[in-house]
Amino acid sequence: MAEEENEEIKSFKDLGLCDELVEACDSLGWKTPTKIQVEAIPHALEGKDLIGLAQTGSGKTGAFALPILHALLESHSKQGYKSAPVFFALVLSQTRELAIQIAEQFEALGSGISLKCAVLVGGVDIMQQQIALGKRPHIIVGTPGRLVDHLTNTKGFSLRMLKYLVLDEADRLLNEDFEKALDDILNVIPRDRYTYLFSATMTKKVKKLQRACLRNPVKIEAASKYSTVDTLKQQYRFIPAKYKDCYLVYILTEMSGCTSMVFTRTCDATRLLAFILRNLNIRAIPISGQMTQAKRLGALNKFKSGECNVLVCTDVASRGLDIPSVDMVINYDIPTNSKDYIHRVGRTARAGRSGVAISLVNQMSWSGIFR
Repeated sequence: MAEEENEEIKSFKDLGLCDELVEACDSLGWKTPTKIQVEAIPHALEGKDLIGLAQTGSGKTGAFALPILHALLESHSKQGYKSAPVFFALVLSQTRELAIQIAEQFEALGSGISLKCAVLVGGVDIMQQQIALGKRPHIIVGTPGRLVDHLTNTKGFSLRMLKYLVLDEADRLLNEDFEKALDDILNVIPRDRYTYLFSATMTKKVKKLQRACLRNPVKIEAASKYSTVDTLKQQYRFIPAKYKDCYLVYILTEMSGCTSMVFTRTCDATRLLAFILRNLNIRAIPISGQMTQAKRLGALNKFKSGECNVLVCTDVASRGLDIPSVDMVINYDIPTNSKDYIHRVGRTARAGRSGVAISLVNQMSWSGIFR
């Protein structure tokens, strides 16, 4: 029955969203809702907490952003927009780039309603962020560590009136790196709130968190526990380790008209590979966690604009980033676990498009896979 109901939903209007948001979706070219949006948005509009499990590139951001903006508009109509709640929603993500991307999507959807959004991430001048908070934004998107910095040091900043909390890529946010910061945040925000957990992979830590901070959540699985989209073609090349660089160059040369992401295990490898590829007239640029935020964003923008068509990266770029035109993902180094593989190859074949993922497997990585 649920599937029959979902088949009847053809537009965002059918989901129960207000006219302003339906128009915003149309202006962004969102003609029909994705599976996760069809299943999540009606429950969110009913005031339910959500756990959303969906493949990368399936529209997860819209699935939580649209209900939040719908609720903000409802408070606008009741109280007047100027008296609509500030610090209405908080979205936490694991990487700076993903936080900036989520904020851009909120701003695009809320462009017609004068939505104010602040991004709180590391690597950026904290004073500028304090000025942005002073303007009383409706939506805050950030990384846990920098948000805790502001809660501790920014005068007058409090989340006591928060209505919505979103953990995007929730499984990674629950790693030890973020655990203390997340606990600090959960201790200072209201218990009476709506909470959404979204991820492409479900782990035991996510299940543990749902017991701790969600109230009778609706679990939506628009994907199996670990899965990739049907439009993704996956391949591997079994090659000698000493010729791995040669095979990488060959593949990129043969596919020279494509935009590609090459994943490595270390930051040093991104720089070395990008240097080798550039010297062979392949337009490559590296991105890694050791780069400053300005350089990371600069590299990302060059890749998005087409100035460089090969992005050599670590797993910092594997989560959530929506770069629509990625044709191919190459695993130069095999990831150490299956979840990272899912997120890496999810950078291509997004939103119904096709894509190719190629893993370079050698005698050492092959034995590691089956260890």
